[in-house]
Amino acid sequence: MRSWIEGWPVYRQLTGADPLGRGAAAKSAHSKHLKARTATADKVVKSVCPFCAVGCGQNVYVKNEKVVQVEGDPDSPVSRGRLCPRGSSTMQLVTGSARKYEVLYRRPHSTEWEILPLDQAMDMIADRVIKTRREGWQWEVEGKRTRRTLGFASLGGATLDNEENYLIKKLFTALGAVQIENQARI
Repeated sequence: MRSWIEGWPVYRQLTGADPLGRGAAAKSAHSKHLKARTATADKVVKSVCPFCAVGCGQNVYVKNEKVVQVEGDPDSPVSRGRLCPRGSSTMQLVTGSARKYEVLYRRPHSTEWEILPLDQAMDMIADRVIKTRREGWQWEVEGKRTRRTLGFASLGGATLDNEENYLIKKLFTALGAVQIENQARI
């Protein structure tokens, strides 16, 4: 029968073939049987980190249509498999308990917030865009054809990629907005 001290990782480290404690000496009976979440995933989806304009590559591991792990993509020429602390926390955007599925809304002149379902908030935004466009539409300015509205503008975030910025530019141009900018350039 083994002595109880032989089960201690420090004892195994000092007496075994792993003096730095980087391999078998560091394993416990429990950790020997654990498998990485990446090994059990059904598929790996390539993605880009959403936090800044650098565009680090990510591998998103999915099991049963749920994200189980996000890691740096070693094939990415930008990040070569590395992620900063913010990029490493990307999984929380999808699975975190703090993720919201409703919107906090404060009515004009109110001091209190109310919770609205996301669908209702999106409908309110669409209604306001249509109303603002209708009320502020300019067919002509000083006899020159303009076909525009100055009632709303777009300021894109630095985390948007080229394709997303292209689509946003097309959308707001089609709506008649002329004040369209991206934070990445400011």
